[in-house]
Amino acid sequence: QVQLVESGGGLVQAGGSLRLSCAVSLRPFSAYTMGWFRQAPGKQRELVARITGGGGTNYADSVKGRFTISRDNTKNTGYLQMNSLKPEDTAVYYCAADRTWVPKEYHYWGQGTQVTVSS
Repeated sequence: QVQLVESGGGLVQAGGSLRLSCAVSLRPFSAYTMGWFRQAPGKQRELVARITGGGGTNYADSVKGRFTISRDNTKNTGYLQMNSLKPEDTAVYYCAADRTWVPKEYHYWGQGTQVTVSS
């Protein structure tokens, strides 16, 4: 059974930092593109950042310069470092993976982790 397990969410004050992790059971992990998504109440889910197996990255404009996506293929884990957090970053964050290099849809999803940024 495929598993993506997020961790690292929580409550933080504006201006603070959090690092999310996503442990992935897919093998070989390096063959999968990983994405981090978020969904705030009443809003559509949005792609926050994406990283290919080779390390190429893309970011939503709203997080550029503040968030960094990375991966450790030896640990089968992806990360999202979030700095300078703002109240509008509050959402449930999901990691996802797909074998496609630039996925239009992601086939594998984690359960989500809540990030709350207080003002």
